Amino acid sequence: MPPLRKSVLVAILVSATALSPLAASAETITGALAKAYQYNSQLNAARAGVRVTDEGVAIAKSGWRPTVTGSSSIDYTSTHAQGSTQNITTGNFGIQINQTLFDGFQTKNNVAAAESQVKASVESLRNTEENILFNAASAYMDVIRDRQVAVLTEQNLQFLSEQARAARSRFEVGEGTRTDVAQADASRATAVAQLSAARATALASAATYHQIVGDEPGKLKAASPLGKLLPGSVDSALAIASAEHPAILATEHLVDAAAFSVKSSEGALLPQVTASAGISDNYSHSVPDIRGTNGTSTSANIGATLTIPIYSGGRTSAVVRQNKESLSEARIQIDVTRDQVRQALVTAWTQYTAARETVAANRQVIDAAQLALNGVIEERNVGQRTTLDVLNAQNAVITAKINQASSERDVVVASYAILQAMGRLSVDRLGLAVAKYRPEEHYNAVKDKWFGLRTPDGR
Repeated sequence: MPPLRKSVLVAILVSATALSPLAASAETITGALAKAYQYNSQLNAARAGVRVTDEGVAIAKSGWRPTVTGSSSIDYTSTHAQGSTQNITTGNFGIQINQTLFDGFQTKNNVAAAESQVKASVESLRNTEENILFNAASAYMDVIRDRQVAVLTEQNLQFLSEQARAARSRFEVGEGTRTDVAQADASRATAVAQLSAARATALASAATYHQIVGDEPGKLKAASPLGKLLPGSVDSALAIASAEHPAILATEHLVDAAAFSVKSSEGALLPQVTASAGISDNYSHSVPDIRGTNGTSTSANIGATLTIPIYSGGRTSAVVRQNKESLSEARIQIDVTRDQVRQALVTAWTQYTAARETVAANRQVIDAAQLALNGVIEERNVGQRTTLDVLNAQNAVITAKINQASSERDVVVASYAILQAMGRLSVDRLGLAVAKYRPEEHYNAVKDKWFGLRTPDGR
């Protein structure tokens, strides 16, 4: 149980804070999320982990079932005495059946604990799915933003290159100074470095997108925030998260599993009753048959055994105490998880609100900065402004546009973060065109299996 609980907690609320050939048709954010849901290797590994946990129920139920063993032996003995030799061949072939009749309710509680572990792993898988979908949405918007930044940086370089050429031309005809030329050249060189960095960032974002989505980002369509799927207030969102978030539900199921484990370990202090039955064939052949030992015989047995534990060196008591402490830890982890969910949700909500306001403000900044740039250029042309004034005004325009690209990205990502923190970033609510993975199908196929080495998918 502890490893599963640890994996659940590690999986809680994982959040992620290019230049490539354009595809024939533009990709949408829902299309990218559908690909991530199907092909993401981390998600597929988590699904395999749930299938591993499913087998724990079948293993626990084996305590209710009989065990059947077959045995056979053959022995050859040669005896030399007083000038004579006697060769004796003996054999035994049999089958034995053992059935536990009462084990202190250990099997019953082990099965219940295993079933709770399965429920916890299913919720943990749902949490992982939401994390992957959020990461895919974040990677999608990162690519769009970083490509926009690269384009804006390239446009800035073109503008500054033209300003450097113009400054040099004015200097050659005596209308400018060497300082104007140096300032324009310095700004252009800085823009060259910025463009190189922007392109590298865009390529890195594309690599992250490929890792999460499983495909190269082609031409990506602009995405909209999930405003229609969000509640009206942060308090409503917190109430939903408290009742529905898979990380919280997973820890609650782990508390149930820990409680059943305590009962199971206490069952080791109770008497155990087992029944057994068997049949065997015995064969003996002697050459020469001096004493008439040749022949076969058949024997059968049936019986019951009562085992009463008296003292186990303190091991059983230690296991009970250990499981009780694990139960206490699991209960505390519910509060830890609730606090983490609350913090993530409030953070996402405030970021969403701030990003929406920033987008509106940046639109005004861009308009004002562009108007100021046009005016400064006109004033420079009539000698009322310097080249440095133009360069500063241009920098203000580019900075505002880059900030706008980041703010638009933040609005969309924050809306996905809110839905994720509520526990509702699911295939169904997003309307993804993809077949939904149903872990219960594998569980139903293996939970009552008595035998068979093949997995349900034929491996």
